[in-house]
Amino acid sequence: MSSYQPSMFDLMSPVTAVETLPGRLTRHRLTAGAWVDVLPGWITGSDAVFETLRHDVDWRAERRQMYDGVVDVPRLLRWYAGDEPLPHPALTEARSRLNAHYADELGEEFVTAGMCLYRDGRDSVAWHGDTLGRSATADTMVAIVSFGSPRNLLLRPRAGGHDTLRFPLGHGDLIVMGGSCQRTWEHAVPKTARPVGPRVSVQFRPIDVA
Repeated sequence: MSSYQPSMFDLMSPVTAVETLPGRLTRHRLTAGAWVDVLPGWITGSDAVFETLRHDVDWRAERRQMYDGVVDVPRLLRWYAGDEPLPHPALTEARSRLNAHYADELGEEFVTAGMCLYRDGRDSVAWHGDTLGRSATADTMVAIVSFGSPRNLLLRPRAGGHDTLRFPLGHGDLIVMGGSCQRTWEHAVPKTARPVGPRVSVQFRPIDVA
């Protein structure tokens, strides 16, 4: 794995804490009823969470059908069902705060937690929307908290005609994709030739959104 550089903010504020959400999120209105909320450094002292996730999670390598062959998924994965304990109490607190804040707008709770470990710049995720469940036909939300070295999350509209948006996420940053975002926009974490350290992405979703 590439070397990891802790954040200067975490070095100054090493105690892990999940900060409040009301009044701190910045909402970006997109096209076709899509939006994203962004809050940098939502979880302070995030390096401690990152180290737990990096070393204590039972990460799994997967292979998937791609065109005419089966290839390695270019990242490590772990999925937590709603009744499965999360590997760090800050994640349990984060999900609770997300549920409280978005209760009226979402109309249900974030339940599952999917996790990806990007080991270095060679790991990535291709352009996609989370449309394997209800999000293929209905508005929903996916909340992502990132730990470790920042990587760019890119968003672009499926219909084209709009510049690609870029959000560097790491060190406890939060992004919430809502409205029609999963159907009308798509997102990716591209490979990079730059030397980057590892990053863990934690995706909170409602039931039957994947």
